Amino acid sequence: MSPIRVVVGEDSYLTREGIVRVLDGIEDVEVLEACADLDSLREAVARLRPDVVLTDIRMPPTGTDEGIRLALELRASHPKIGVVVLSQFVDPRYALALFRGGSDGRAYILTERIRDRGEIAHALRLVASGGSLVDPVIVEKLLEDGSRPPLSRLESLTPRELEILGIIASGASNGAIADELRITKRAVERHINGIFAKLELPGPASEVSPRVSATLLYLASNGH
Repeated sequence: MSPIRVVVGEDSYLTREGIVRVLDGIEDVEVLEACADLDSLREAVARLRPDVVLTDIRMPPTGTDEGIRLALELRASHPKIGVVVLSQFVDPRYALALFRGGSDGRAYILTERIRDRGEIAHALRLVASGGSLVDPVIVEKLLEDGSRPPLSRLESLTPRELEILGIIASGASNGAIADELRITKRAVERHINGIFAKLELPGPASEVSPRVSATLLYLASNGH
């Protein structure tokens, strides 16, 4: 099999070198280039057409959300290129922004995960194949007011509910879910209401919709 071709974006020299060193130790990963700012990262992606971009969330020129913005740009310009966003911040807003443009081929994980070669290899392979991943810690922060740990709530779902949750995470509408499963839209709505209740998700008044919360929880489960 061909190696996963990766371009790295990270403004800190020491962190960038550390990331490259970790990736060099993964047998099926090839680091094509490592960049220190958004402009050079954009240029490298256009020139090299990697399978995956592994980027910090903040880098020059503004040091705000360059990694997220690049991921959204690539969704339109290079939809087959996966993006793994690394962040030091346990702030669900960044993950929500990343996945709002679609979850396929996107991952949001904490920078500390780079210490575990197995975890970063899993994220790269998953995203390269079109899969998605969100760091479980982000979901815990998002749903920290619940009575049970977020990921354990998935255990209460039936096989049918898990199937529907997976389709929700792909971005499908209720009508599309009904068509795929060959059930009525009313039945889909009942299942979804049951899923939201069992997962103890925030209600409609929350800043984050139950559908988005459910998607993030499902994606986080892929990391386990």
